[in-house]
Parts: sequence; C-alpha cells; structure tokens
Amino acid sequence: MKYQNPVLRGMYPDPSVCRAGDKYYMVCSTFQYFPGVPLFESEDMVNWKQIGHCLTRASQVKLNGVSTSGGIYAPTIRYHEGRFYMVTTNTTDKGNFYVYTDDIYGEWSEPVWVEQDGIDPSLFFEDGKSYFISNGYDEATGRPCIQMCEIDIETGKRMSETKALWHGTGGRYLEAPHLYKFGEYYYILDAEGGTEYGHMVNYARSKNMWGPFEAFPGNPVLTNRNLGGYILQGAGHGDVLEDKNGHWWFMHLAFRQIDRWMPFHHLGRESCLVPVAWKDDWFYIGDGTSQLSYELPEREAAPQQIAFEKNIGNLAESHEWCFLRNYIPENHMITKESIRLKGTADTLFGLGLPTFAGIRQSELSMYISATLQSECEEAGLTLFMDEGHHYDLFLDGESNAVLRLSIGSVSADVKKVHVGKKATLKVEAKPKEYHFLAVSGEEDNSKSISMGVAETRYLSSEVACGFTGVMVGLYAVDKAGKYAEFTEFSLRHDE
Repeated sequence: MKYQNPVLRGMYPDPSVCRAGDKYYMVCSTFQYFPGVPLFESEDMVNWKQIGHCLTRASQVKLNGVSTSGGIYAPTIRYHEGRFYMVTTNTTDKGNFYVYTDDIYGEWSEPVWVEQDGIDPSLFFEDGKSYFISNGYDEATGRPCIQMCEIDIETGKRMSETKALWHGTGGRYLEAPHLYKFGEYYYILDAEGGTEYGHMVNYARSKNMWGPFEAFPGNPVLTNRNLGGYILQGAGHGDVLEDKNGHWWFMHLAFRQIDRWMPFHHLGRESCLVPVAWKDDWFYIGDGTSQLSYELPEREAAPQQIAFEKNIGNLAESHEWCFLRNYIPENHMITKESIRLKGTADTLFGLGLPTFAGIRQSELSMYISATLQSECEEAGLTLFMDEGHHYDLFLDGESNAVLRLSIGSVSADVKKVHVGKKATLKVEAKPKEYHFLAVSGEEDNSKSISMGVAETRYLSSEVACGFTGVMVGLYAVDKAGKYAEFTEFSLRHDE
C-alpha cells in the first residue's frame, strides 16, 4: 500500500512529531494566524486529524500588528512523564517559550518563557533533567551554532550556561535543531541552506550530549536540491520518530512547485513523511531525497489522502479556520447554515484586525465557491498570501462583482460587473492560474460571468517572500459595521 506526500497538505510547515502510547501527535508553524500552532493526532503517521490548537488565548500569543511571516515560528512537541510540551518562538513578542498540558484534548498552559536567544527551539529530557535547544551564534568562533542549556522545566529558568554544541556543516541559515538519544549515541539534527530550493538536513552524533559531535559522513542526509524539475522541492526541517511497530520515520517540510519548468510555490511549505533505516548506528532518510509516494512497510493502510470536499456544514465545527492576528468572536459567526461576517474599517492591506476567516489552499487544482448577500462596502473571497499579495473577488457597496489583483505596490480592479446584492463567486484553481467567475443571484440575470484570470506565481513565496502560503479567505469591510452573509462556501478537489 502506497501513501502520498505531502501527508499534510497546504501551509503546514516546520512539522514536529512525538509518540504517546499508540498514537502520534504533530504541530506546525502558524506565523501571524490565530489560533496558533495546530495540533494533529494520528494512529498510523499517514492520516492526520486536527484535534485543536496549542495557542488559543490572547494571553498565550500576542499577534496585534504582526506582519505576514512574523509571529509564531517553528514549534517542537514532546511527551515526557505523562505531560505534553510544545515549545516555540514568538518572534514579535518576547522570544522563546513553551506551554504544556496533561490532557491532549484540553487547554494548554500559559507561556513559560526561556531566556535563550535563537529560534526553532526544542526540548530534551534525560535522568530527571530538562534541556533547551535552539539555534544561535557562537561568539567564541564567530559562527552560527546549535546551542543548549539546562532549564528548570517548572519555571523555564536556566540552570546552566548556554553552550554551543555543533556548528553544522557550513550551510547557510543553520536552524531546526533537535537532540535525541538512540542507543549509545546522542544525535543532533539540523536544517541548513535556507527553507528554499537549497534546503537540506544534516546530523551528527556523540556519546556525550555536550559533544564533541561527529558529522554523518553522508550529509546531507536529506535534500531535493539536485532534483531539477521534480515537483517536490525544499525538503528539510523535520523530526525523527520510531513508531509503535519499530519502524522509523522522518517527518519534514517540503513544497510543491507549480510546474516542472517553473520554480514557484504558493501553497506554502507542507508536511511530508519519509522512511528511515539504520546501519552501523547511523540513520538514513530514504535514498537521501523526499519522494511523492512510498510503500508502507508490513501493514495495511487505505488513506484517501487527496480527494475532499469542504463546505459550510462540515467546516462549522472544524479546527481549520484561521483568523488574521486575532479573533473577534462577534465579527465571525460560523454555523452549519451560514457564515455571517461583520465588516470593520480594517482591510486586507493593513496590519489591523480585518474580518477574515481563512482555510488553507491545500491543492494546486481545486474548485472554490461562495454564495453571499452583502450590505458591506466590500465582502467576498480572497486568495491571500500576505497584505501586499492577494487576489480578491468581491461584491462592492453598489452591488457590483469586482476582481481586484494586488501584487506588491500595484493593486488594480481589473473587472467590475453589476450582479445585485446576492451572488455566487467562484474560483477554479489550477497549478499556474486562477480563473474567476461571478454568478448573479437575481433570477433575471443568473448567467455565469468570467471575471478574469490571474497567475498563481504572483502569489508565490518567490515573489511575495516570506514563509506562509495561500489562504482561501472570506472577508468583509464596512466602516459602519454592516454584515455579509455566506450561505454556501465550498472547496473541492477531484483526484
């Protein structure tokens, strides 16, 4: 039985995994989106169900005024003595912190802050002691490093000086550190090369957790940097795990480019799974590359991983909804019958708190549709990469359907058609293009109107920069606080 990569599709970057009993748990980065750090559960490492978020309260995560790709960076999840820990960085607040819970389905604690710089923090536990790992800068050598200190896990207070453990292999942007103990050796893992087309994974081992560390002779142990033309690129930043059947895995980020000859990606970085093998106390990740499919070892699994339909009914109680910077409940009323949005003066262009509810675009090809009735100055669908790069199909205050394309410093309304106060807005997403349509809700004018075509590459990370991916958003703008009501909203992908 084969499974397909990515196993978690759409903007779910920087995956970290842990095992508790017979189940597995995963977390990913969320940057400027609220709630923070989605939490997933699995029984087979291939099929993942979101069961909540780790950061669900304003007291845990401050995001006001945060621009795209700020906020919450790479998390790590660990399970130790009956307690789950999630450690991460709020790059626009006080830095590194962790939260914890004894009930994986319940609420997580208030933040415990750690006075160690760097990003991509991780935790390691041994012999009753707790250790905090992050990337950093070794002043003694003038080089980037992976660094560690002992902490009091109850308070986050440092119990030792921070020490440089390893300087990596020389690749740029040394990041994504994890420390493990497998058998006689401690293994230190990193990612280098930048989370782009040159991304790679390296590691080293030592019989002493403080080093010195001996680099794996086959580094990089994983990279797709030489797979020119392959759809799956940017393989790196990940976490090693042994499953309940004794099989080993590496969960890591990668992204899908839009075409063999066009190195652009707009869905964001996604989570992929690769088998791990051991020889002479060294581990090997696949054949050194990450592939789009793998055979499952010695077990049954029948995941329907790609085909899906999401709609108002099955999204009503979903954990998939994302809000920009914070969540104002009275502005977002989501039920099984409708989605009612109260407009505010904040728009998609600023760093305020616009009325916005988003779902990740998870496939290169998909169909998106929303039927709404609006009294707002502006309300509709947006394909949102960041505040400077988004395509908006909306109803204005004069009952016109409008397609607006915003790319960096240029924003233009490319078509405007009168359709009435109720209409259905549609997008057909293809790898290279978005096709926009509007259908009037008025009986005497119900024909489908082509609003235009826009290229996906202008919403890509290569154009917009940053670390996020496209969100399919519903939004409303109105200075007087009027409402837009969506009675249908669906995202569909056919395999």
